[in-house]
Amino acid sequence: MAERLMEAMDQGLLMDTPFLRRIRTESEARGEAKGRTEGRIEELRTIILDVLATRLNPSLAAYRRIEARVAAINDIEQLRKLVQAVVSAANATEFEQALAG
Repeated sequence: MAERLMEAMDQGLLMDTPFLRRIRTESEARGEAKGRTEGRIEELRTIILDVLATRLNPSLAAYRRIEARVAAINDIEQLRKLVQAVVSAANATEFEQALAG
């Protein structure tokens, strides 16, 4: 509903009241924060997979399994721990075990 109000305001159908400006500002702030979080999650996933491929050189099948599991993780703290795990793992199997645990 707030989106419809903002669209109507953008089209000149509503006055730009302080209330509507506050709603718009809050909505934009939430969108920016969500975008930053999603960007950070994607960045951590990329780091994990890049380090995995470069450092541990897993088989293609192992890489695809790990890639699918990493893609399903949306928790930043869990992804940060996996970055540490992939850097310290002796091999892809060890990292995959850390990913499972």
